[in-house]
Amino acid sequence: MMMSDSDSVKLFRSSAPYINAHRGKTFVLMFGGEAIENENFANIINDIALLNSLGVKLVLVHGARPQIDQRIELRGVEKRFANNIRLTDKQTLESVKDAAGSVRSQIEALLTMGLANSPMHGSQIRVCSGNMVMAMPMGVRDGIDYEHTGLVRRIDVTGINGHLQDGSIVLLSPMGYSPTGEVFNLSHEDVATQAAIGLKADKLIIFTENDGIIDQDGRLKRNIDSTQLADLLLNDALNAQHPVLTAISQTLEADIPRCHCVSYQRDGALLQELFTRDGSGSLISKKHYEQLRQANIEDVGGILQLINPLEEKGILVKRSRELLEAEIEQFTLIERDGMVVACAAFYPYPDDKTGELACVATHPDYRGKNRGERLMEAIKQSAMEQGLDSIFVLTTVTAHWFQEQGFIQAELSALPQSKKELYNFQRNSKVFRLELR
Repeated sequence: MMMSDSDSVKLFRSSAPYINAHRGKTFVLMFGGEAIENENFANIINDIALLNSLGVKLVLVHGARPQIDQRIELRGVEKRFANNIRLTDKQTLESVKDAAGSVRSQIEALLTMGLANSPMHGSQIRVCSGNMVMAMPMGVRDGIDYEHTGLVRRIDVTGINGHLQDGSIVLLSPMGYSPTGEVFNLSHEDVATQAAIGLKADKLIIFTENDGIIDQDGRLKRNIDSTQLADLLLNDALNAQHPVLTAISQTLEADIPRCHCVSYQRDGALLQELFTRDGSGSLISKKHYEQLRQANIEDVGGILQLINPLEEKGILVKRSRELLEAEIEQFTLIERDGMVVACAAFYPYPDDKTGELACVATHPDYRGKNRGERLMEAIKQSAMEQGLDSIFVLTTVTAHWFQEQGFIQAELSALPQSKKELYNFQRNSKVFRLELR
């Protein structure tokens, strides 16, 4: 579907805060050899060029596993692995150097392309690569000699920052060098993780086959904190994602604020993740100083203190302590140093594939910091996990906020029958609906 001019203007305006927030920041982007072979990779390169033009400092870390496998097969060399790690003998190392060099040249060529009528016309991007990753041998482990398979010893932070300050994109390959002149085969996950940590990057962005981090039931996890990440790492059903999850975990532990996972197969996924409110993939961050969690019976007093002023003004429907105690499991809240600073309730109507968002409140001293949006995102995730198709809300004075979250005004007839029977015509609340799928 073609976007109208008004939609384009609205989208451009809504992206302005993100453009300002990302300018001058350092992002490390990690993608494997599978991404490079995907037909969408040229679009990813165009989006990377756009980020560069918007003043984002970019370090690209590429893998080359499928390309290495192809060259090993052509040379008739046996592929050998131990603990899912490639054993790199001298013959295999030649395939590694050949593949990594070829992939690097391919990426540099794509970033240099500036044909008329192409998205990169006039971009004049400088790409810098070289011996900026120092490596050491993995050595002998459990009696197995990994030979030329190595680990990152050090990242040349000064050299990389110098190139970034000059406006260049830095490209790192899955190879490292030792002071003795040896070459080592590295995992691109290790290179990206250590680059992000060494550079104190603002973000690590990982391109994956899926839209982001997928749970054991095949659902996309939109927002993940460090506690949830630890649970995912313990789940044997998610072994295929463990290299990515481990890279994210190590990066967060080193105080990198945020990591993102986006699809390398979906056109525009990177830009949507970085420049829209809802994003496209998974956002992973450390647990907030403010904890978002499900409410329990001990929170009743704190929620009452929060919502009573709004009930007195007629903004919220009055709830007795008894009713709140009975419905406490429907509430999600944000707690700051023991104080409830925001809350929202959600009442599912599974037979109608919808649910009601209600009692959304934020303490006056803590408004304007996206706390309502965080609650909204958590409830959306819960609704989708319950198989619901939409969320509705009844409101008298906060219609604009819900519209900003994507809700569209609906007729009273759109409500579930049981809710219509309880509708208070004296309050004359407006109905708004958000489609989830």
